[in-house]
Amino acid sequence: MAFARTCSVALVGVDGVIVEVQADLEPGVAAFTLVGLPDKALTEARDRVRAAVCNSGESWPQRKLTVGLSPASVPKSGSGFDLAVACAVLAAAERLDPTAIAELLLIGELGLDGRVRPVRGVLPSVLAAAEAGYERVVVAEQTAPEASLVPGITVIGVRSLRELMAVLSGTPVPEEPPDPVGRGRPDPLMAGLMLPSAGVRGLREDRARLDMADVAGQYEARRALEIAAAGGHHLYLKGPPGAGKTMLAERLPALLPPLTRKEALEVTAVHSVAGLLPVGRPLIDTAPYCAPHHSTTMPAIVGGGSGLPRPGAVSLAHRGVLFLDEAPEFPVRVLDALRQPLESGEVVIARSAGSLRLPARFLLCLAANPCPCGRHSRRGEGCECTPAMVSRYQGRLSGPLLDRVDLQVQVAPVTRIELMERDVTAETTETVAARVLAARERAAARLAGTPWRTNAEVPGHELRTRWQLGSGALNDVARQLERGLLTARGLDRVLRVAWTVADLAGRDRPDQRDVRTALVLRTGIEQGLPLTERALGRSERPPATQADRNQEARKGDEA
Repeated sequence: MAFARTCSVALVGVDGVIVEVQADLEPGVAAFTLVGLPDKALTEARDRVRAAVCNSGESWPQRKLTVGLSPASVPKSGSGFDLAVACAVLAAAERLDPTAIAELLLIGELGLDGRVRPVRGVLPSVLAAAEAGYERVVVAEQTAPEASLVPGITVIGVRSLRELMAVLSGTPVPEEPPDPVGRGRPDPLMAGLMLPSAGVRGLREDRARLDMADVAGQYEARRALEIAAAGGHHLYLKGPPGAGKTMLAERLPALLPPLTRKEALEVTAVHSVAGLLPVGRPLIDTAPYCAPHHSTTMPAIVGGGSGLPRPGAVSLAHRGVLFLDEAPEFPVRVLDALRQPLESGEVVIARSAGSLRLPARFLLCLAANPCPCGRHSRRGEGCECTPAMVSRYQGRLSGPLLDRVDLQVQVAPVTRIELMERDVTAETTETVAARVLAARERAAARLAGTPWRTNAEVPGHELRTRWQLGSGALNDVARQLERGLLTARGLDRVLRVAWTVADLAGRDRPDQRDVRTALVLRTGIEQGLPLTERALGRSERPPATQADRNQEARKGDEA
């Protein structure tokens, strides 16, 4: 009897489980049995591995072969076990030294010609290997840069099974034939590694063309966008079509600071598992942006699929922005499913095949029209919807969901003057992002030694006890609580926004003006000064407010 073992990784969501691949050869009728809860793609490894071994110049053992994947109770899926199975079989057949592969971890799919093809989820797999104490991993050459992101791991990138056998046996590495694919054509080895993007954009070059200065008017909404980025607060933009809600949301990710090393590895791991890691860019260091269509299903939003669930939009937007345009058009069940990840920063999915926990700490941005026709206003000009239609449309966003949204901003229609004349006072994305970064650094310094990094993550109890506000700062909030216009959760979120406004203004703690600003952004009820004055923390008015521009436009139309 001949026996050999090596290791690979099974992914459960974005977590890796070390799997021992054992090969046993016994006398008997030639047969290949694969055990250990393999799925369909893994069951077909028997044919792929046999053809790859034969086309690599080796003979297939004509004995009874049993390959076991342990632990047998963990479901295994995908083709990433091919390389480990082939090496275990060759070591059991004494074509490789069993001790040479015993401490190796191998990840890769085999083509019928023996080439090693890349697979998804290499980064979380290597992270699991590092946590388990492995020091050397073997992956496809194309995914070696991704695997090298994990410190303390020696990565061996190979093109073919023949090359790996030469490396392990210490013989000269054979020269591989040239790639038969002509220039200008996509590499077939990368097929399946990069799947359609599902509305995810995480590349810096995708945002280079998006500038805050391109948005006409909307000074209040711009300031709310800055506050949302500085504190990680969820945002709700409500206004008529064409007011610039989508333009504002698309520019929100560029205001967020670059991801830290730990955050970048988290985001890259999720995108690697989902098959969305851009080719040639092993590390995503900027905040992703996910904007699913309103027809998206529940599993696509929160995660799911046949067998073990896959990451959904809430996980693909981890450490970035999840934008739901035309939010009332989404199914109510889908919207309400966001309530749990908004609070906890993760989503737990249970299926018959198992349960898993996926990261989902994102910044939610909702956009909605005031009614089905989009022209509803207090004056009712041009709206053709009945009151029942308006109430039904607005009621699709439940109270518990909106209670978790810190900033709720009314976006006014853009005036003719704002559209036709160039606004020299409009700030660029670079200018606003610099203020956001400074506010984030101020908050991080205050929260040093705690598990939180942004104001939106701090529990309300800590804000009320550890970082108390000045005397009289909460007078307006107390009145709103007595009237029942503010819930306990709403109070906590007002305090969080107030701290963010103070950080942007450079103050050590929020004063009554900052709390009023947060309360207006929460309830939409004016408390005094215009938002642009309150948020900027100064008494002078900006060159032109939204109301001034609307008045000028009406005068021009009358003339």
